[in-house]
Amino acid sequence: MGEGERYKEFAPPDALRPFVRLLWTYAAPRPSGGVQRIAPDGCPELIVDLAAPYEEQDVDGVFRLQPSVIFAGQMTRPMAIRPVGPVEIVAAKFEPDGAREFLGRPLIEATDQRLDLVARLDGFTAPPGDPAGQAAALGAWLENQRGASDWRIDPAVRAQVAAAESDLEGPPLSPAERRALQRRFRDRVGVAPRTLRSVFRFRRIFDHAMGEEADAASWLEAGLAAGYFDQPQMARDFRRFLGCTATAWAREQAELARRLASHSYKPAP
Repeated sequence: MGEGERYKEFAPPDALRPFVRLLWTYAAPRPSGGVQRIAPDGCPELIVDLAAPYEEQDVDGVFRLQPSVIFAGQMTRPMAIRPVGPVEIVAAKFEPDGAREFLGRPLIEATDQRLDLVARLDGFTAPPGDPAGQAAALGAWLENQRGASDWRIDPAVRAQVAAAESDLEGPPLSPAERRALQRRFRDRVGVAPRTLRSVFRFRRIFDHAMGEEADAASWLEAGLAAGYFDQPQMARDFRRFLGCTATAWAREQAELARRLASHSYKPAP
């Protein structure tokens, strides 16, 4: 990490575990200012900037300042951001299907969007320079949110999410059952089951980028193990989800992008 840079992960409170995978904090007092590519990972997030928010590049290539509190829905393409000042963040990474009641609207409406939740977190505070205190504050706020409404998990959608993440087939369904489940899946996850499976497959090979000994041969071996048929198929997913080649990303990315690439979270049981 750079000078003064820190990244910490924390388990969520027990009451949040079916819905939230982890809480994390990040700080960079003197960021480089370079553009960073954030790759999809299959999970929506609530992100609170306690210092200077990032700028995000839109589809026209223009950088615009993000709100200080955002809900980042499912991503099907990379997000390019750059810091404009000192960075300090506390965030909650939801399960792929865990944020429907928190958001209060279909997750499909948040796909590839960063929704402004500044008003909703009005009055939220977290102690500066205290990662554990920041995670505890956000966890307590989310517990209060859950207590004020009926958060739930759809067992059939959760089973499909688990199958996609484990690269296994889901339970057999009739055509009518499959169509109904796909509608509920998009509502609670934000993408189709096939898209989520592709993101998880991409992440299995993308995580290989963190290996210091990665080379062309090991990339191909890891890609085959992740479920890719060949190198061209793997390269297409990198262009789709990351916007560049694996080696370019591993060479160029630092700071928050690299920290998020090394999440050690585990899926909910």
